[in-house]
Amino acid sequence: MVTAEWLADHLDEVVVADVRWYLDGRSGQEAYLDGHIPGAVFVDVDRDLADPPSAARGRHPLPNTERFARSMTALGIGDQDFVVAYDDAGGSTAARLWWMLDVLGHRAAVLDGGLQAWAARELEQGDTPRRPIRFTPRLWSKERCAGPAEVERLRNDPRAIVIDARAPERYTGAFEPIDPHPGHIPGARNAPWEGNLDPATGRFLSPATLRERYGALGALGASEVVVYCGSGVTACHDLLALRAAGVSGRLYPGSWSQWSADATRPIATGEDPC
Repeated sequence: MVTAEWLADHLDEVVVADVRWYLDGRSGQEAYLDGHIPGAVFVDVDRDLADPPSAARGRHPLPNTERFARSMTALGIGDQDFVVAYDDAGGSTAARLWWMLDVLGHRAAVLDGGLQAWAARELEQGDTPRRPIRFTPRLWSKERCAGPAEVERLRNDPRAIVIDARAPERYTGAFEPIDPHPGHIPGARNAPWEGNLDPATGRFLSPATLRERYGALGALGASEVVVYCGSGVTACHDLLALRAAGVSGRLYPGSWSQWSADATRPIATGEDPC
């Protein structure tokens, strides 16, 4: 993570990416055009950071690396660029871009506190495109991703931990606004992404506090840690928090939208993980 103060001092040395996206259907691009951090490019979660949705792969499946590279090239994000991603929702969508770049070996960070942390500084309106630049395609690391078969194995492994980053009501199955069935993957523990933030400031908790949070779930001593959410976006927020806490984790990109679409996969409800 980087602070707004740091970003203001290094604005001409980085590529700033506006990754605003809204589950309620509002346009992130319209919000960007209305006002964004000067020089920022707009990165569309649906268009640039995911393949088209499907029951077989989930609502935000990872794009193939050639397609992702074309998107980054067109946006003016190159191999040598340091990217700072932000949104206006605590980093919940910006973390997706951070994770994708980080997996491919690119330098990236999330603006701690998001657009709200920039509030006292000027914004820029309209589009601010960058010139296309080479972004080399690289394969997604299998060590950083997990598919449904691996999640099935890990949820039954007492040494491993599967983490669900969704809100408690979605984890328990009390409320499911978008996916086929309510509930969670049996054995998964709930660590809502919003719990990574200080409610008063909207910024990430200290590394020590995050370490306590995930330590209480059993992540510190786990042989493997896998995180999922609804569609593989906000799970990246937990992965960023885990990184800050000194823990390595893997993303289940298909997440609940893929898992729950297959009637043969088990589902649990209620507060109990199992």
